[in-house]
Amino acid sequence: MPARLIDGFATTDALAEVFSDEAVAGAMLRFEIALARAQARLGMIPQAAAEAIGKLDRIGAAGLAWQARESATLVIPFLRVLKSRLDPAAARYVHWGSTSQDVLDTALVLLLRAARPILESDRERLERALRALSDKHAGSLMQARTLLQPALATTFGYKVAGWYGELHRSWRRLAKAFDEALQLQFGGACGTLASYGDRGPELAAVVAAELELPPPAGPWHAHRDCLAALVANCGIYAGGLAKIARDIALLMQSEIGEVAERGGGSSTMPHKRNPAASVVALAAAARLPGLVAAFLAAMPQEHERAAGGWQSEWPTVAGAIQATGSTLAAVADAIDGLTVDSARMRANLGGVPTDLGAAEIFRRRLLEESE
Repeated sequence: MPARLIDGFATTDALAEVFSDEAVAGAMLRFEIALARAQARLGMIPQAAAEAIGKLDRIGAAGLAWQARESATLVIPFLRVLKSRLDPAAARYVHWGSTSQDVLDTALVLLLRAARPILESDRERLERALRALSDKHAGSLMQARTLLQPALATTFGYKVAGWYGELHRSWRRLAKAFDEALQLQFGGACGTLASYGDRGPELAAVVAAELELPPPAGPWHAHRDCLAALVANCGIYAGGLAKIARDIALLMQSEIGEVAERGGGSSTMPHKRNPAASVVALAAAARLPGLVAAFLAAMPQEHERAAGGWQSEWPTVAGAIQATGSTLAAVADAIDGLTVDSARMRANLGGVPTDLGAAEIFRRRLLEESE
C-alpha cells in the first residue's frame, strides 16, 4: 500500500505497507493462530480447533475501524469476522482466555518488528555514506559558523564526523529501545491469566515461542515505559537527522554554495536547485516532538487497563516510526547525492587561520567510536 498523498512526507512506501490495514489485521490473526497452537500443544484446546484456526490466511479489514467505535476495541469486530469463517466447534476456542489488549499490543509489536529492518537498512546506508564523505573531505577546509555568523576554520570532514557521531550514538539507544519493546503481551482479563490457573506462565512462554518473541517478566497492560522509550528515542534520532538536513539546506544557500543536493527543481523558477531531500526530512522530523509528547501524556493509565490512554497509542507509535523512517530515508538520499564544492568552501573561508590538528584527531575519534 503506497503512502497516501496527504502523508507523503510522513512515511515511506515500505513503512506505509507495514502499518497498512491489511498488515494490522494480519498481525492480529498471527496472534490468534499462535495462541490456538500453543493451547493445543499444552492440551488446553482440541488439536482440530487449532488446525482450523491455523488455516485462516487473511481477515479483511474493510469496515472494522468503524465497527470498533461501538465497543472501543478493534478486537470485537475482528473476532466476529474470524469466527464467522470457522465451524462452531472451532470458533468456540478462538481467543480463549485472552483479552483484547493482548491481541492489539502483540500485533503492534509484530508490526514494529517488521519495521525495524527497514530502518536498519537505511541507517546502514547512511552511516556508510557519512563515513566515506568524512574521509574524502578530511582536509577540505571550510568556514565554521556560530550563531549563523562566520567563526573560525574547520573541515567538512570533521563536520560530517559530528553528524555521524550523533546518529551512531542515538541509534544505539534506539536499537536498545527496540529490543526492550519487542515483547509478547499476554495477561488475560486483568494481567493474571486467571483463565488458565497456574499454567498461565507456561502458556505465555509457548505463545512467545510461536511468535518468536521474548516473554516479558509479566504483562505490561498499563505499564507503557518500553514503548515510551521507543517513541522518545525515535524523537532523538530524528532530531539528529534533522540537524544534518538543516545544515545541508543552509550550506546550499546561493550566497554560501558549498554543497548541493542532486534534485530539487522549482515549479516557477528554473534556475533554482532546492534542498528537496532535506526539506522532506525536516517536514517529517517536525512531527516527532508532538508524537513524543502525545505518548508521554497518555502514560498515566488507570489501574489494570486504561480508559483512553492506551487506545490513543497506535497512531502515535505508528506515526513516530514512520516519520522517523521518512526522515532517515530522506537524509540518506541527500547524502548519497551530495556534491561538495571544496574550492567554494576555501574561498568562503578567506584568510582565517587554519591550524586544525585537533579537529582531525576529533574527527577520527568520532568515526572510530563504532569500531
